[in-house]
Amino acid sequence: GTIRVVDASGTTLMEQRVEQGDIFRMCQTKDAAIQDWVKLGVNRARATGSPAIIWLDPDRAHDAELIKKVDQYLPTHETAGLDIRTMSPKDAMEFTMARSRSGQDTISVTGNILRDYLTDLFPILELGTSAKMLSVVPLLKGGGMFETGAGGSAPRHVAQFLEEGHLRWDSLGEFCAIVASFEHLGEVFKNDKAKLLAETLDQAIGKHLENRRAPSRRVNELDTRGSHFYLALYWAEMLAKQTQDPEMQTRFAGVAQQLAANEDKIVQELNEAQGQPVDIGGYFHPDEEMTAKAMRPSATLNAIVDAI
Repeated sequence: GTIRVVDASGTTLMEQRVEQGDIFRMCQTKDAAIQDWVKLGVNRARATGSPAIIWLDPDRAHDAELIKKVDQYLPTHETAGLDIRTMSPKDAMEFTMARSRSGQDTISVTGNILRDYLTDLFPILELGTSAKMLSVVPLLKGGGMFETGAGGSAPRHVAQFLEEGHLRWDSLGEFCAIVASFEHLGEVFKNDKAKLLAETLDQAIGKHLENRRAPSRRVNELDTRGSHFYLALYWAEMLAKQTQDPEMQTRFAGVAQQLAANEDKIVQELNEAQGQPVDIGGYFHPDEEMTAKAMRPSATLNAIVDAI
């Protein structure tokens, strides 16, 4: 059959032949979203001082309409001293690559599909992986979406976990997303405790990286559970060390001391739990109790965490 897009007067704007079993997707680009998108681009350019490149192709019908909107809304913002330009994806990529090679940042103002591609491409070029990236997407109503790179190939990691009890998923991206979430919460609701949690977690992640506490690929070595233990230890230490919030300092001083004193024992318990098959009662809908038991094999760590 044929999918037709028809306007109010009955004119066919576009049509696409489809076959049985096809999935046809179509999006609408709303004016309010475009206005907000232009505003975000200007704000990022102002906040960073970096050039902001709007990735739109004048030879593509959809992009040509967007360029009209950009040209309409950009003058409504204060852009003095800012470098904001519209380029085709090819020219934008060459410009961004050249700056990247010389160690310079560039703001890419794109739609969601290109954003998804670029937030994989550039971390892979710079770090060899996109697992450690964080994408912060402000939402129209003032919220935020904090998207991270995948910590690995989930099916392969789960297969290894079920076969030999070792889960090597790297949660660094999720740790960074929690920092951004607390920062957003702190700013929007003027919540100082949230800001403190963000600041101390950021410091803990730094120590986590310095001490190379990412999961190993090999069984009976540090896995996801051990990696999370070290994040908890370092986060508790940072909360115990800070002096901005005496209540939080007191609350976590004992936790930090207990985690540090039992470090070797906890790591041993976590590593010794590996080496044999694990049953979590399913893949897409695992059994909650079985999964909790498998993911929390250290009685020492559980007792400390449950007592907080």
